[in-house]
Amino acid sequence: MFSFFKDNGQDGLHLTYSRDGYQWEALKDNRSFLTPAVAKDKLMRDPCIIQGTDSKFHMVWTVSWNDRGIGYASSEDLVHWSEQKFIPVMEHESEALNCWAPEIFYDEDQHLYMIYWATTIPGRFPESDRQGDSKYNHRMYYTTTVDFNTFQPAKLLYDGGFNVIDAVIKKIGANYYMFLKDETKDPVKKHIRIAVSDTLTGNYHLISEPITPDWVEGPTVASVDGYWVVYYDEYTRHRMGAVRSKDLKNWEVISDSVSFPDGTRHGTVFQVNECILETLLKE
Repeated sequence: MFSFFKDNGQDGLHLTYSRDGYQWEALKDNRSFLTPAVAKDKLMRDPCIIQGTDSKFHMVWTVSWNDRGIGYASSEDLVHWSEQKFIPVMEHESEALNCWAPEIFYDEDQHLYMIYWATTIPGRFPESDRQGDSKYNHRMYYTTTVDFNTFQPAKLLYDGGFNVIDAVIKKIGANYYMFLKDETKDPVKKHIRIAVSDTLTGNYHLISEPITPDWVEGPTVASVDGYWVVYYDEYTRHRMGAVRSKDLKNWEVISDSVSFPDGTRHGTVFQVNECILETLLKE
């Protein structure tokens, strides 16, 4: 499965599915499954869904270009959703400009969920203030929760000395791999790189040069037939792209081998069982 948004995220959650990880088919005729209802702008960009230990699907998303919180909802079947909630994860930072592209990771060791996202706090990291677009100079932050009702205070997750957004973490073996976008504009980078750590919540360090072309964003990662496949949004070219690798070191572009529904933007890949898909196919 792949959760995504279209256009500016104003019509909400879209879903697509694939049986081979390369050819993706729209569900519900590429119409929205859930209309955004929280925050002033009422957007649903960058939807991230994971299935929790409670068997529910938990989703977070970007509610606005400029807000100090994120959206949250849950579902048992991806069709019927709970009441949407606004989670003010950066409310304590009065100067924070935004909360972009939240993701969820379930920590099996600690039995909790980590939610992480990108935020700009003007003046906080002056060494890279002029590297990004306009006023933005992001770093990655996180919070943890066991129930999506109470949340620990937000903390810094990753500061690599450069403007960074759209991180997604995958545990591979004993290590945590963070696929991230270097958002530096001057000089132009705008590509995906990899950082790694032996702990989930810190000490990440870069281990790769760019693994994608420039001017891409929104990486999400899946294991497909012995390859690690990273899908991404080629937002200036208005299409989805992908690279793959067997060893996380040598990457090949396979964008011409993948196809997505028209209008697919930044999303998250996840797995469901057959009965969930059968329900979705009836919509």
